[in-house]
Amino acid sequence: MRTNRNTALLLAVALAASGCDTSVSSTETLPPLTPNGQDPGAGSWRMLVLNGPQDVTVAPPAAVTSPAYLAEVEAIKAAQASLTDAQRARIDYWSGGAVLRWNQILRELVARYSLPPAPRPNGTYPAPDADNPFADPAFPFSNPPYAARAYSYVSVAQFEALKVAWHYKFQYNRPSPSTVDRGVQALMPTSGVPAYPSEDAVLSGVSTELMRLLFPAAVEEITQRAAEQREAALLSGRATASDIAAGLALGRAVATAFAARAAGDGMRNAVGTRAQWDAFAANATAKGEIPWTSLDSPARPPMLPFFGQVRGWAITPADIMAERPAPPPSTSSAQMKSELAEVKSYSENATREQIAIAHRWSDGAGTYTPPGHWNDIAAEHVRDARWSEVRAARAFALVNMSLQDAAVGCWETKFFYFNPRPTNLDASARTHIGIPNFPAYTSGHSTFSSAAAEVLSYLFPSRRAEFEAAAEEAGLSRLYAGIHYRSDIEAGRDHGKRLAGYTVRFARSDGAD
Repeated sequence: MRTNRNTALLLAVALAASGCDTSVSSTETLPPLTPNGQDPGAGSWRMLVLNGPQDVTVAPPAAVTSPAYLAEVEAIKAAQASLTDAQRARIDYWSGGAVLRWNQILRELVARYSLPPAPRPNGTYPAPDADNPFADPAFPFSNPPYAARAYSYVSVAQFEALKVAWHYKFQYNRPSPSTVDRGVQALMPTSGVPAYPSEDAVLSGVSTELMRLLFPAAVEEITQRAAEQREAALLSGRATASDIAAGLALGRAVATAFAARAAGDGMRNAVGTRAQWDAFAANATAKGEIPWTSLDSPARPPMLPFFGQVRGWAITPADIMAERPAPPPSTSSAQMKSELAEVKSYSENATREQIAIAHRWSDGAGTYTPPGHWNDIAAEHVRDARWSEVRAARAFALVNMSLQDAAVGCWETKFFYFNPRPTNLDASARTHIGIPNFPAYTSGHSTFSSAAAEVLSYLFPSRRAEFEAAAEEAGLSRLYAGIHYRSDIEAGRDHGKRLAGYTVRFARSDGAD
């Protein structure tokens, strides 16, 4: 059968740009995903940004007996008859779960752009510019708060888009082409989930739009990766060109809603001004405390001092105020003197194992950051659980909601108290890793880690002891490294767990359990 013009155009949408090289890659091997469930009711799970599936219209598909659909199936057969090695490799790559793959790609982008700007000759620092992302420094500087926000927007949007997709999948119930026609090879595992709209195209559309917004200097690479995903879905016999076109439009529509939320979430005001930075120090001094100061040379502006005012997911501004930890020990107190002595003891006498722990959890410049570390941990468990794509997306969404809320709460606390680092109080204190450029109290690592551990323990209750032990080690790593006091770690641990409780309460009522 000859492919008609409309089918050819739809096929072009799916295969666009599929022959180019890309430098965004992941070498981790994922076993082919055969989900252990379909989650047919996912379309009714509670939404976060949308009001419901009705916010996105997906027209009914053509019948599988229609000439248009049959032409699409014949086009897949023709393409499968001449698959290249590169196309087969892309099918294998995406067969391990698209939600997992996009999370890997996002972690790699965070690591690539997690580089602070270098100073100018005059001692000032240039700021990354979203309107000129290829300048020096490249946009963004994906530091821990920025990274937490990026992980959350992508993962929550994926989850929201897949819930909408599941609603229409089970409403229209159009099977995959390899099920309709035995002449189409099933080159990816089949799950029995209806094919229209394609979940692969949904994920490619929503992920691409948000990741291009968050990492504009990587637009070409992100676009290419998404095209390869759609190509793999089609060539594997999982979806037809019209399944893919419908999914792509759905994903992009959901991304639009999330981009609008991001534009007004307060991130654009997170840097502040020199006068505002100076006011933090003046307020601490007025209280009789020694303020934090940058130890970079030349002194660097503090990292996103107003990130504590960025919109959270499960928490409100009132919740942030209510959950703010009690003040740290006074810089003139006996407790602070004792805690500083403990830090110095570790900095001078840490064991090889403790130094190894400090480096294992360092997650500094050029890495996927502490939130990425916990995404990496989550990915292992999501992979082994063999969940459907929509349930896997839910797991990453919940983890990253808690990490974003932890970042907001922690940064609000840090700049409210403006507490100095150990090296601010004693210049002779030696550190085993770089000194972060923001106040000490509370520990970001402890807050991030306890928040993620709490959500992962909800998702995988039999592994609670494992997650809590990892969170404890992550917190202590900062004491071993010489960059945090014990009170920073303990308060951060408790704060993160409380903040994560808001996400867990949402999860228990979202309909997925």
